[in-house]
Amino acid sequence: MGELLSQAFWIGLAKIIGVNIVLSGDNAVVIALAARSLPARQQKQAIFWGAGAAVVLRIILTAFAAALLMLPWLKIVGSLLLFWIGIKLLVSEEDGEGIDASDNLLQAIKTILIADLIMSLDNVIAVAAAAGGSWVLLILGLAISIPLVIFGATLLVKLMERFPVIITIGAALIGLVAGEMLVTDPVMVDWMKDHVAGFELAGDKPKLHGVSLELAAGAIGAAIVVVWGLWLAKRQEAAAKLAAPAADTETPNS
Repeated sequence: MGELLSQAFWIGLAKIIGVNIVLSGDNAVVIALAARSLPARQQKQAIFWGAGAAVVLRIILTAFAAALLMLPWLKIVGSLLLFWIGIKLLVSEEDGEGIDASDNLLQAIKTILIADLIMSLDNVIAVAAAAGGSWVLLILGLAISIPLVIFGATLLVKLMERFPVIITIGAALIGLVAGEMLVTDPVMVDWMKDHVAGFELAGDKPKLHGVSLELAAGAIGAAIVVVWGLWLAKRQEAAAKLAAPAADTETPNS
């Protein structure tokens, strides 16, 4: 009880709320992208469960954050999954017509859960630092972040309906996170130390000839997701146009 009355507690709470406002952005983007094609009622369900999962996963992962982020290959696998999610979300879901609505909702929630899990790996360290080792602060701060994620995702869904370019921007953000995650995996860092000229670590930040490798890899990752995703979307659209006349000719005249 004494902790709740201390000035340090309230300062720490303000810090963790601020950190969560910033860190909830990428989760809100994924939730909004995955829920955008669902009916309005199911959008709300996907956003609710996705946002709740983001917070719960962040609490769980924070307890093991330092150990998790040092596991070799974990970030590499996570980044590859994020690339897949970003491209998949960018591609039109026209082939999903005719699938039962509940299947679409479950698919959206599954996509959100996978992305929340991966994206939280990089975020939990900052959250734990802001909490200053206090579990009370951590749980309170993350609980407060639930409406931040929900309202952020809800707003993004509405904006995507009016401005479809936001979908591309969101997919690019996922690619950015994937690229940054890839080059900070311990396996990648050790390999670059031995094989890449000009590679150095500034603290825990990888650099190549003085340039941030995270920023460069993030930019490349964003470009890969957008270019690949738009190319697949164009192919899908062209295939759908070719299939439509064929379906019409096969329909018997009444």
